[in-house]
Amino acid sequence: MKITERFSKPTPKFFRVLRNFGVALAAAGGAIVAAPISLPAIVVTIASYLAVAGTVATAVSQAVVSDETEIPTQTWLE
Repeated sequence: MKITERFSKPTPKFFRVLRNFGVALAAAGGAIVAAPISLPAIVVTIASYLAVAGTVATAVSQAVVSDETEIPTQTWLE
């Protein structure tokens, strides 16, 4: 499966919620980092980590596809 096909297929509901949460984290982190006021260094550091975590969660959640094919299970008895 090509990456363009993967990103165009439907995403499961859980990962859509996770993607939206990741977008919110990235936006909040970016807003705090870009704030025109002076903030303590620890706040800016945490905000930058939030922005990165939100971006990664968004990218990974978008790449998950819903595949309805059943995967055969193999047991040790077979």
